[in-house]
Amino acid sequence: MAVDLSFYKSDLAEELRDEGSVNTYGTAILTVLEQRGIDVPADARQRITECGDLEILHAWLVRAATATSAAEIFADGKA
Repeated sequence: MAVDLSFYKSDLAEELRDEGSVNTYGTAILTVLEQRGIDVPADARQRITECGDLEILHAWLVRAATATSAAEIFADGKA
């Protein structure tokens, strides 16, 4: 019996996967900063959680590993 897997290739499925990735990146950034003892002000937290660009979120996550403040992850001014 064949199973219809067309949903998993649909635009909606792709959108849901991207949304999940965005949420995961945002959570990861906040976790890295918090575990490193870096204060995350409300405005920075909002900027991180509201960003929907995976490329920018990835760059922020990389920077979060070495940043000395939450503001440093936004160094390039994107988003």
